[in-house]
Amino acid sequence: MMFCCLRNCFDGLGFAATQTPKREPNPISLDTSYMGHEVVIVKNGLRVCGRGGALTNAPLVQNKSYFEIKIQQGGIWAIGLATRSTDLNITIGGNDKESWALNYDSIIRHNQQEIHKIQSSVQEGDIIGVSYDHIELNFYLNGKPIGAPVMGIKGTVYPVLYVDDGAILDLILDNFIHPPPTGFEKIMLEQSLL
Repeated sequence: MMFCCLRNCFDGLGFAATQTPKREPNPISLDTSYMGHEVVIVKNGLRVCGRGGALTNAPLVQNKSYFEIKIQQGGIWAIGLATRSTDLNITIGGNDKESWALNYDSIIRHNQQEIHKIQSSVQEGDIIGVSYDHIELNFYLNGKPIGAPVMGIKGTVYPVLYVDDGAILDLILDNFIHPPPTGFEKIMLEQSLL
């Protein structure tokens, strides 16, 4: 079973490869220095599978940042923000005081507490948008706000993705599927903000 899931992670679920024009790679990706012991990161640092969590290599330093996640394959997963002190060897986001995450069971958690239970069910193929302005963390399902803001986030935070039970998540950092909320932009490196 694990081999099948890893093969799907590497192969892209059997979809035919399409020619895409060459472009400058985004310097932001999932960080192999900050990931769980059983996490696999592929596709130029933009796909995660295996078991555990992974942070990006860039914190959210700009005033209004936005990124998206595609649920490539279902399973146990979570998406959100975390500090570098979070436990990346677990698969439930928001299970400690260092992470805030929307989980596969439609619950947004922080510090093992349920903050919100969203009404919508997230399915394979759905796009989860994430916006953060240092006041509120908001999630979007296929371009529509879910209306469950998370407040009180402290510290330097990074996008975080957690996976288990065959889940495969793709991180989308530019060329978004859905337009970001007004005023929000892709994640920028600190030096590009100067």
